[in-house]
Amino acid sequence: MSNREGRAGGGSACGTVAIERRFVTIRDHERVNREWAAAELSNFLSLTELHRPPDPPGMVIFSSHLSTRGAERDVVASAQVVEQILDRVQPRWRTEVPTDRNESVNRWCQHREAAERAQAALAREEEVRRNLGDDAPRLSASHLHPWIWDGARALWRSGHYREAVGAAARTLNAEAQNKLGRRDVSETDLFKQAFTLDDPKPEAPRLRVVPDDGSRTYQSVHRGVMAYAEGCYAAIRNPVAHSEGELPEDEGLEQLAALSVLARWVDQAQLRST
Repeated sequence: MSNREGRAGGGSACGTVAIERRFVTIRDHERVNREWAAAELSNFLSLTELHRPPDPPGMVIFSSHLSTRGAERDVVASAQVVEQILDRVQPRWRTEVPTDRNESVNRWCQHREAAERAQAALAREEEVRRNLGDDAPRLSASHLHPWIWDGARALWRSGHYREAVGAAARTLNAEAQNKLGRRDVSETDLFKQAFTLDDPKPEAPRLRVVPDDGSRTYQSVHRGVMAYAEGCYAAIRNPVAHSEGELPEDEGLEQLAALSVLARWVDQAQLRST
């Protein structure tokens, strides 16, 4: 029997996309240009559609080899853009989408399935959320303070949520040290000295979140920020550094949001020195 009977229709040799355990919400990427992303994904899927090449004239070749519709150089060029879209829309695609067919069928099988999932996410996210009743406000990681998301992004996208939170806390500490020009203290002690109501010293500048108008509000704000910073590093940074096991994704996102609040205060605060 000829292997023609096993040829792929519409790229099905790579496997059809299955319904995921849960529909991926693009909460990190509210600013994605969906029409452009969908068009790029569609183009990539067209280029990587698999087919059996026609036999040379006068010959019949029995082979299971499948080729992409597009030239390899075009597929590679498209993949460079599509991978960035997948990293935004399906951030765990490299670990969650199977790779076994990459060697047995075609090197682009993982990319194809991830692209199909991303297409569905882009096209039907609103429908799924509406029908499942999830219309609550959503937190977008891309809206967190840049110090926090930039510090966490790479680890977060690979599913290392605990390490991502730790990296964000370290980045926040480093940025605060940079702003204050200090390397002799860090973390809780750094923030205590930064937000204390004591006057600045030559070696210890201060951060002021609101102007000193002599009011009790001025005092309470800085006491609150100082206590909040201590809480972040005692209850988030330390357990992350000294505990084992992965954080649930939602808990990790909450912790990033908590660190983002502190990062914004530090970034926007006025530096006071002698």
